[in-house]
Amino acid sequence: MGKKKGKGRSVKRNQNVTQEPEELIQAPHSFVIHKGLPGGHILELTKDFRKVMEPFTASSLKERKKNTIKDFVSIAGLLHVSHLCIFSRTEIGMYLKIARLPRGPTLTFKIHNFSLARDVVSSLKKQLVFERAFKHSPLIILNSFSGEGTHMKLMASMFQNMFPTINLTNVDLNNIRRCVLMNYNPTTNLIEFRHYIIKVAAVGVSKGVKKMVQGKVPNLGKCNDISEFLTKSGILSESEMEDDPNSHVTVSQKLISRGNIEQGKSAVRLSELGPRLTLQLIKVEDGLLDGAVLYHDYIHKTEEEKLAIQKKREAKKKLKEKRKRIQEANKKRKEDEKKELKQKSLKGMQKEKSETDIIMQKASKEANEEAAAEDDDDREYYRQEVGEEPDKELFMGNSTTGVKRPKTFHSYKKNKKPKLDGSTENKPPRFGKHKKHSFEGNQNKKLFGKNKKIQTKSKNKDKTNSHLRDRRPIGGKAFARKKNFKAGKKKK
Repeated sequence: MGKKKGKGRSVKRNQNVTQEPEELIQAPHSFVIHKGLPGGHILELTKDFRKVMEPFTASSLKERKKNTIKDFVSIAGLLHVSHLCIFSRTEIGMYLKIARLPRGPTLTFKIHNFSLARDVVSSLKKQLVFERAFKHSPLIILNSFSGEGTHMKLMASMFQNMFPTINLTNVDLNNIRRCVLMNYNPTTNLIEFRHYIIKVAAVGVSKGVKKMVQGKVPNLGKCNDISEFLTKSGILSESEMEDDPNSHVTVSQKLISRGNIEQGKSAVRLSELGPRLTLQLIKVEDGLLDGAVLYHDYIHKTEEEKLAIQKKREAKKKLKEKRKRIQEANKKRKEDEKKELKQKSLKGMQKEKSETDIIMQKASKEANEEAAAEDDDDREYYRQEVGEEPDKELFMGNSTTGVKRPKTFHSYKKNKKPKLDGSTENKPPRFGKHKKHSFEGNQNKKLFGKNKKIQTKSKNKDKTNSHLRDRRPIGGKAFARKKNFKAGKKKK
């Protein structure tokens, strides 16, 4: 019995092909790219901002100069990308554009000042950076964004929707490791962007006990007993002083960090990660990088000018739609013409084929008639000369067409040499006009090595009449001519 065939690999049954969870699909994803002039640390700033937007961003996105905004928009829906952040640099300064995909709006900010993440971290005395903090999205904090104006509300909603929402009922505090702070200054209209890492430390225990719980025990060589370390506070450094009471919170969950107890007091500490940005809102557009200007910080236009711009935009839109319709009609017309030409060419090919078939049939019919007429003439001539009816097979042509086949004559020259026993042997090729290669002499040399001189003499005798030899036997008139030629030569 044959081997039982196993189940084939199917997409439905394949366990590796798993669908993405709903939370991951609904979370806002982003692209962070750079455009414009190179230099000015724009590439490093782009990488730092990607680090802020992790994990729902393309951190290893490789862009080229040939890539346009349409390229990113075309694949945004497939990858669930909802926001596009563009850092650009011109001769005047640097800008940041944040656009909602796929149809806008677009916010344009001018970057007054910035600091890279490496500069911020290197300026700290105590650096606190670990990769586990970037596995979850940061917490967004907006300050003083409750001003008047639609641009303020639009700006606040744009910043909020760039990061996933948090459900306070089932949120896990262990996943909140970072926060992004946006502070708006109403007097200067500037936005301060900061990025921090969150650390929670236990409060309400002595400093020695806290050190023991955290596993950070200093040198106890100066102490006579461990009780001195737990009771005396002078051993600890000044940097380990108590936190501000305003930073104390009551933890409702059990945290992974040591010393934090459920329903116990803990202190929240922030350590900056960078980058730092100082932004100013310049322009708000209705579409994706191209649309009606809803707000502009430098240019203010009247209602009449706005109406004129809107009419011009509508006329441009109508002209674009008209050109598109004309282009589609031309495309359809060209396709129809192409189909008609194809059908005409097929009909012409069929017509030519039918005409050639008719010509071939006529030619074959005429050939058959000619052959039949020739057969009839031959039969009639045979009857008149012989006086009898000819046999059927005597003047039979081709069985299928009735046309006689032309006789083929094959002439093969057989270079065969007669032997003494009657058998034939292939004659060796000749080299030159009168030279002849002899296999027979070589065999005699091998068999009779001592009689070489005798063999060579006989060969030299034969060389005198070698030009009179002929491959075929001579007879008849040729033999007489040869005989007369010899006799004449002797007389001379």
